[in-house]
Amino acid sequence: MAKASPARTCPVAAFQKMISGKYKLRIVWDLKDGPRRYGEIRSGLLRGASGSAEITPRVLSRELKALTMSGLIDRKDFGEVPPKVEYRLTRKGKSFVPVVAAIREWGERNLGEPVLTEAAE
Repeated sequence: MAKASPARTCPVAAFQKMISGKYKLRIVWDLKDGPRRYGEIRSGLLRGASGSAEITPRVLSRELKALTMSGLIDRKDFGEVPPKVEYRLTRKGKSFVPVVAAIREWGERNLGEPVLTEAAE
C-alpha cells in the first residue's frame, strides 16, 4: 500500500496566513525604500491619515518576528551598545512589493469615497 502524500496547502490560505496581522503589509511597504530601524518602522506606522496611535511595542515586535520567520524581512543586529538593529527586505520580500503595490492601487480605485448608485436616487 502506497503511503499517502501530505495534503498540499492551498496557496491562497498559505498567503493569507503569512500576511495576517494588522501591520505586516504596511511594514513590507515601508521597507521597500531600504532598511529601517525599529523606531523608524514604528513612526511610519503611526504617521498619516491611516496611522494608528494604538500600536504597542509588543505587537510591532511580534509582527517583525513573524515577517522574519516567513522570510520576507531580515533582522540585522549590529551588536552595539546602545542596541542597533535594522530590518530590511529579503529577496523574497522584494518580490512581494509588487503584490502590495497592486493591493494599494486596487484600494485607491475601490475604497475611496462611496459612489452614488441608482439605489441612492
